Amino acid sequence: MTDTPRHALRYSTIDGEHRHELEIKRSRFIAVLRRAETEDEARALVAELRREFHDARHHCSAFVLGPDRMIQRSSDDGEPSGTAGVPMLEALLKGAAVDGVPDLSDTAAVVVRYFGGILLGAGGLVRAYSEAISTALATARLVRRQRLRLLRVDAPHAAAGRLENDLRAAGVTVLGSDYGPGAASLRIAVEDDEASRSAFAERLASLTAGGPSAVDLGTAWVDLR
Repeated sequence: MTDTPRHALRYSTIDGEHRHELEIKRSRFIAVLRRAETEDEARALVAELRREFHDARHHCSAFVLGPDRMIQRSSDDGEPSGTAGVPMLEALLKGAAVDGVPDLSDTAAVVVRYFGGILLGAGGLVRAYSEAISTALATARLVRRQRLRLLRVDAPHAAAGRLENDLRAAGVTVLGSDYGPGAASLRIAVEDDEASRSAFAERLASLTAGGPSAVDLGTAWVDLR
């Protein structure tokens, strides 16, 4: 089993939805950030805001999707080419960088603009749309996501409670327990690398005196709270 680079195992995203408004030379810039995991979800945000702010002149958008941030899209929505969508996308990528590496993903952003009657010029628009996103990110709550290896450990009913407590005390993430007619099943999550998997196997063996081994259930992305 080949380990995945650590930077591809975790990323940050918006915790739900967040809004922030700026006024620049009488123009209103309403930035809306929302967690989105598909292009359809990202485009749905644009459609919703077009209905909510139906009298606004522009609904510019950008989104970045996927743990590897492979899907990146932007739209100027009538603003001069390159003055809105691209600056918004760049601000999304820079806003939650870790050690200079882009970290934010699964995030859709829309900036609704109400024109205030004063032309900002190309440079002014770039700065305004970029600032709308960066200030919104600065005030938004983010959630960390991590790809973890899921495991199942079966144990007799009489031993399951103590085993769960011992695992939690050792710093192991126990997602929950399922009690069936013959045994209990503990659902475990560990970091998805060989060292973490080996360390858990050794810890489990020591706690169960060489008892049952963990069953590999594959991987899943988990929100870290």
